[in-house]
Amino acid sequence: MKLNVKSLGISLVAMFVILAAALSSWSTAASAATADFNSLNSSQIVFEMGAGWNLGNQLEASSNGTPSETAWGNPAITQALIQKVKAAGFKTIRIPVSYLNYIGSAPNYTINSAWLNRVKTVVDYAYNEGLYVIINIHGDGYNSVAGSWLLVNGSDQTTIKAKYQKVWQQLANTFVNYDERLIFESMNEEFDGTYGTPNTAYYANLNAYNQIFVDTVRQTGGNNAARWLLIPGWNTNIDYTVGNYGFALPTDNYRDSSIPSAEKRIMISVHYYSPWDFAGEESGTITQWGATAANSAKKSTWGQEDYLEAQLKSTYDKFVAQGYPVVVGEFGSIDKTALDAANNTYRAAFAHAVAATARKYGSVPVVWDNGYNGQYGFGLFNRSTNTVTQQGIIDAIMSAMNTNKLKNASTGLYMDGMGRTTSGSNVGQWATSTSNNQRWITEFYGSYYKFKNAATGLYLDSMGRTASGSICGQSGSSTSGNQRWALEPYGGNYRIKNVTTGLYLDSGGSTTNGADLKMGSSSTSTNLQWQFIRP
Repeated sequence: MKLNVKSLGISLVAMFVILAAALSSWSTAASAATADFNSLNSSQIVFEMGAGWNLGNQLEASSNGTPSETAWGNPAITQALIQKVKAAGFKTIRIPVSYLNYIGSAPNYTINSAWLNRVKTVVDYAYNEGLYVIINIHGDGYNSVAGSWLLVNGSDQTTIKAKYQKVWQQLANTFVNYDERLIFESMNEEFDGTYGTPNTAYYANLNAYNQIFVDTVRQTGGNNAARWLLIPGWNTNIDYTVGNYGFALPTDNYRDSSIPSAEKRIMISVHYYSPWDFAGEESGTITQWGATAANSAKKSTWGQEDYLEAQLKSTYDKFVAQGYPVVVGEFGSIDKTALDAANNTYRAAFAHAVAATARKYGSVPVVWDNGYNGQYGFGLFNRSTNTVTQQGIIDAIMSAMNTNKLKNASTGLYMDGMGRTTSGSNVGQWATSTSNNQRWITEFYGSYYKFKNAATGLYLDSMGRTASGSICGQSGSSTSGNQRWALEPYGGNYRIKNVTTGLYLDSGGSTTNGADLKMGSSSTSTNLQWQFIRP
């Protein structure tokens, strides 16, 4: 087609104006998330993630610089294992991943397709079960691992940063359509291999990696512009992250513009293995922990409940209170029962204390499991037989995490079993109290929950009533959909919908102690909105 000079000039001007506008828009916010993406605030994401479990010593395992999920003695990961972890009550699975020599050469640094596909398959095992999933770049940052390259003390930081950007760009694009249940963690225990006060120049490199990570993931657009991102400080050490040692939060300039300006979408990763002589030292000297320790000679001189409290409170004051949730991405203690028969009692006490204190301070506890059962192992499951090996430790974690009070956003009254023990009786509402009648154990089944009253053992039950305004009941446990409830994030609160009837828990607007709990059709009323409160 023939164009005259004048019209071509006008067209070029118009094109540049449009392009400039597009670039300006892209630089402030990447493309919007998909319709199935739930934009959760900080308290919601912490509640949703619940208690987590690490699929350790698998996808981060390697031999001579080549990743292999069986290199460190664990069998290949199966869907059945993940289902067993879910059945134990865990809502989040952290999947450490190494890439090492499976990353190609410059300038594209292409990840080996078979390895990336295997990572995706394992992510799907958990994601398709309705679980939250954390994936990271793990072993690539250790000076002690063959083939590592993400080194804060590396001599060629320009190349390291270019490679890091390309790797995260590929990972982000691979998972761009996954919803809010997938969380990217920039790296693992990143440091120069020297324990002690961080080198400030090396810490600046770590901060730069985190900034590259956030910018790269966000600029891939779609759900990645809105999902929660997880970043560590120096060696995931709490003191070196909250203290004045050089940690800097990255900016988040490319996130989705629909996220309220007052809300964050960055989380902080820390690990907790204190005291190490109890939690990780392969010795029979220190085998007991906490106030209930029976033998003071077997108890460490530091790192007890008061230290744990102070550590996680410091993360709350520094980050959580400012809108940045904290993930205790690893914690746990090794098995020393061969050296002290009572050791598992104290391992369970330690696990309960970490989980309970994490919950108290708005954090997500993710227990470490390396798949090894026996002396000095962290295993909670047998990955060959898909069976639980440490039910006591799992129970200790769940007991700290799964009990809630439900407060109505409109009236301020709490859902209350009223002490009624008869199956079919009404559920009520009451002003806050310390009674177990107001405590509900949330049982997680992937796509739905059941709510068990801590005092009576009865379960919240719609009784199959379909009329809006009908009263909600409680009854003995059953597999009926009447006892199955779906949680819908709604603003900063939740709506609780019965799977069978489609009705929502409804305060009815009543402010009278003892009023019946009702169920109503969907509406925007705060009578249908509830808050989960830690007892």
